[in-house]
Amino acid sequence: MPHYPYLEHHGGASGVTGSCHRLQISDDRALLVDCGLFQGQDADHVDSFEQLKVSFPVDDVLALVVTHVHIDHIGRLPYLLAAGYQGPIICSVPSARLLPLVIEDALKIGFTRDRALIERFLAEVAGRLVALPYREWHTLVDDARHRVRVKLKRAGHILGSCYVEVDVLDRQRGDTQRTLFSGDLGAPYAPLLSAPEPPWGCDSLVLESTYGDRRHEDRRHRRGRLKAAIDRALENGGTLVIPAFSIGRTQELLYELEMLIHQSSTSFARASASARWRELEIIVDSPLAARFTAVYRELKPWWDAEAHARLRAGRHPLSFENLYTVSSHEEHERTVAYLADSHRPAVVIAASGMVSGGRVVNYLKRMLGDPRHAVLFTGYQGTGTPGRDIQRYGPRGGWVALDGERIDIRARVETVSGYSAHADQHDLLNFVRRMRRPPRHIRLVHGERDAQQALREVLLAWAAEKGHELAVTLGVDLAGG
Repeated sequence: MPHYPYLEHHGGASGVTGSCHRLQISDDRALLVDCGLFQGQDADHVDSFEQLKVSFPVDDVLALVVTHVHIDHIGRLPYLLAAGYQGPIICSVPSARLLPLVIEDALKIGFTRDRALIERFLAEVAGRLVALPYREWHTLVDDARHRVRVKLKRAGHILGSCYVEVDVLDRQRGDTQRTLFSGDLGAPYAPLLSAPEPPWGCDSLVLESTYGDRRHEDRRHRRGRLKAAIDRALENGGTLVIPAFSIGRTQELLYELEMLIHQSSTSFARASASARWRELEIIVDSPLAARFTAVYRELKPWWDAEAHARLRAGRHPLSFENLYTVSSHEEHERTVAYLADSHRPAVVIAASGMVSGGRVVNYLKRMLGDPRHAVLFTGYQGTGTPGRDIQRYGPRGGWVALDGERIDIRARVETVSGYSAHADQHDLLNFVRRMRRPPRHIRLVHGERDAQQALREVLLAWAAEKGHELAVTLGVDLAGG
C-alpha cells in the first residue's frame, strides 16, 4: 500500500522543460502543479503526439496550480482539458491576466487559427481561473478525510510567478504534511521583480535545479557587459540580436536598456557617444512580446520598489523614446532587410529565446555570417536547441542549422548569464538554508543531470555541516507524460 502523499512527475523532472508534477494525496485525490510543453532535447525522446498527450488520470485532480505562465509550464493545458479535466486552474492575480495571452498564442501555433474556436476555449479557461493573492491560504477540500489547502508566494522569476505550499491534513491518520513546489525561482535583484520570499519550512521540497551547477554574474557586472556589447554594435555599425522569450526576459531587458540610455544622457561621457546612445533604436520584433509588455505596464502594482521609484521620477521603464515595436510580418521582413544591409546600429529583441522558431531565426539567418553583427544570449539555452549550438560553436567560428539551412557563424557570440531569470546554485542553497524548518526530503527537478548532481552534493554537504537529516533524490519522469 503506498504511503500518501507521494510525488509523480509527468515532465520537467529529468529535463528543463515540460514541467508537470503530481502530488497524490490518496487513491482518489491528487493535485497537479503545472502542465507544460517539452522543448529542445526534452521533446526528442517521444514523437510529437506522445509528448503532448495527457496519459495520467485527471478525474481525481482537485486543482491545477500554475506557478507561472511560461509555455514549458502551461503549454499542455489545452490537452489537459481535452483529456477531461474539470477542475479549477489556480494561479496568482498577475498570472491570471497573462495566462490567456500565452494560451491564445499556443492555440494559434499548435491547434487552430479559427477565431471562434479560440474564443470558445479561452472562455472555458477564463471560467476555470481562480486568481489568488499572495501569502493567503486557499482551501481546496475540507471534509472528514482531508483538509487540503494551498498558498502562493512570490518566486521572482517573471511577473506573477510563485512557489506553491501545499498543506495536507489527513484526519484518519492525524498528521499534516507540507510539500513545497518551487516552480522556477528567480535570481535576486531581477529587474521589476521582488526577490523570492523565503518560506518558513516544509516536510518535502520539489526544487528546480536549472543552474544548480553554476553562479551568475552580479547585476552591476551584467549591466556593464550588456553596455559593452551595445557599444561594440555602435562602433561596428551592426545589429545586436538578443533572442528572448516574449514574457519576462523581454521586459527585464527593456528595463535595463532604459537605465543605460538614461545614464548615457546624464553622465559625463563623450558627447558623441552619448548622442549615439540617445539615437540607438531598441526594436522589439514580436507582437506577443509587445502585448505582454503592455500588460506588464498595467500590472505596475506588482512591480518592485526600485521600479516604482523610477516611475515617481517621471521615467517609463517599459515605454521610452528609443523603443520601437514591429507588428506585421511585412514590417518584420523590411526591418530584417534594412538592418542586415545598412550600417545603422540597433538592438533587436525577438523570440524565441532558444532560437527554436519565431522571428529571431530570420534575423540570424541574415546576420550570423556578417562579423559586424552580434548575438547576445541572456537566458538558458536548452540542449538540442539552435540557441545552444550557436552559443557553443559560434565563438569557434562554427555553424548552425536554421530552417534546414547551414549558416556559418561569423558574427560575435556573447553570453551574459546574470540576466537569467533562474536562481543559481548559491540562491537555491539559500532558499533551503533560510527556512526555519528545512525539509527532510528534497526532490530535484527542472535541470539537466549534471546540474542536479552538483546541487545535490552542495545540499548534502550543507546538511552534514548543520547536522540536519536530509535525503536528496533526483526526479524521474514517468513514461508517456
